[in-house]
Parts: sequence; structure tokens; C-alpha cells
Amino acid sequence: QVSLVESGGGLVQAGGSLRLSCAASGRAHMAWFRQAPGKEREFVAAISWSGGITDYGDSVKGRFTISRDNAKNTMYLQMNSLKPEDTAVYYCNADGTFFKGTYYLNSASWGQGTQVTVSS
Repeated sequence: QVSLVESGGGLVQAGGSLRLSCAASGRAHMAWFRQAPGKEREFVAAISWSGGITDYGDSVKGRFTISRDNAKNTMYLQMNSLKPEDTAVYYCNADGTFFKGTYYLNSASWGQGTQVTVSS
């Protein structure tokens, strides 16, 4: 099982940017999910182990970019044009599967989460 450590969250004004990082103990398909208070967990973005496949949730397309550096076993989420509705705890998931371009999470492999707060 891959262990994960997220970092990079914080407080930012609407329209600003943040970059999240997720350091993994091994190479695997990886993804970001988020959960806001009182809401269900939401898929944000995913990337294959090679970086050749990416997938995004509809609410972040065109604003967020997922990438990875396999030399460092680290995944990134560049978040631009942030909105108050992006406020949530962001979690890293690893070792899921891709099927027809869609990422299916591994329920046993989560990081501890990092808080992102966007003020209006």
C-alpha cells in the first residue's frame, strides 16, 4: 500500500493560485479528491503513473492542472482562478485504476488531507 503526504494548502483570495503536493512512497496512478463541510467527497483530478493520462472533474477543468515528477514520486495540483466554492480539504489518493480514461479510487490509500480556503 502506498503511503501519501499532502502539503501546500492554505488561505488565498478568490482569483488567486495555490499548488498542492502529494509525496508518495511508490509509483502509482494518483488522484486528488476534495470534501467541503457538509458535502460529499468530490473527484478533482487524476494522473496515470506515466503521466500520459489525466482526468479532471467538470468543476475544475480549465483552472486546475495535475502533474507529477516520478523522480520524486510526487504529484502536484496547480490551482488557478480559485473560487470560494473550491474551499475544502483536499485529499490525495493512490493506486487506483484507470478504465476508459476514468480514475477509480483505491479506498484503502488516502493521505491525511490539506485544507484549502478561498476567501471572497
